[in-house]
This record gives sequence, C-alpha cells and structure tokens, in this order.
Amino acid sequence: MFTQINYEGSITDQYLTLSKQLDALLTGETNQIANLSNASALLNQFLTNINWVGFYVLQENELVLGPFQGLPACVRIPIGRGVCGTAVATRETIVVKDVHDFPGHIACDAASQSEIVIPLIKQGEVIGVLDIDSPIVNRFSAEDRDGLEQFVQTLLLHL
Repeated sequence: MFTQINYEGSITDQYLTLSKQLDALLTGETNQIANLSNASALLNQFLTNINWVGFYVLQENELVLGPFQGLPACVRIPIGRGVCGTAVATRETIVVKDVHDFPGHIACDAASQSEIVIPLIKQGEVIGVLDIDSPIVNRFSAEDRDGLEQFVQTLLLHL
C-alpha cells in the first residue's frame, strides 16, 4: 500500500526513505511498464529542480523511450551516443554538470543544463537507464548520485 511520506533529515536519509517507499509501492507488481511508470512519478514528486525524469529500455541494441515525466523526448538513442548511450556503453553512472560541455549530448529539451544517467544492470546485463535532467547547471551532487543508485537497486528488485 502506498503511503505518503514526509522527507526529512539529511539527503542520505531522504533517499533511504524514498527507496523504502519505492519498495512498498512496487511490492507485488511484476509489470515492468507499471513499475517504471510509478518509479518515474515518485522521483518526479520527490526531486526538486528537475525538468525530466524517466527511463530508456534497451531493445535490439538501442535505447527506446520508456515511462517518463516531462516534455516529449527523443524516442531512440544508439548505444554509445549521448549521455544515455554512453552510460550503457561504460556501464557506469554519468553525472554531467553542464550538458553543453558533454561531447555528443542529445538535446531533447533546450532548457536542460545538467543531467544524471544511471544504467539499470540486472543479472549482469544492461536493461536500460534512468535519465534525469535539470534546468540548473551542476544540479546533481555526490549524495544525489549515491541515493539515486540505491533507488535503482531497489527498482531492479521489481523488474
């Protein structure tokens, strides 16, 4: 059952609470689209100073747009291209302080200034990415990175 939680305490504590809320929200549901949809909605509610949050799912060796919150987005991204495709190729989280400094950045929303992309790796295979954009330069801290990586680990238990 979903219960609204007040997010208080340190940012680390807030992310821990968020991951617990995600786990409770997704428990018992096995549909990937439903779970990715609720995860993106939860992040959209929790995070401040963002303008897009969502998922790209790996299909036939390219990323395809999945559930998201925000303006319409690029539908397909080749592996190795842009921040999302690079995160798949390197299998690592990428934090971009200023998207204008990232070679090959794909601009779906001109308002985006910074970005974080976390690969979804299940049983050793990349299955997609979590992509979050912000209209603020240098929006994502080390604490955000750690908290969002934990959020993804919780999500992967339900995919």
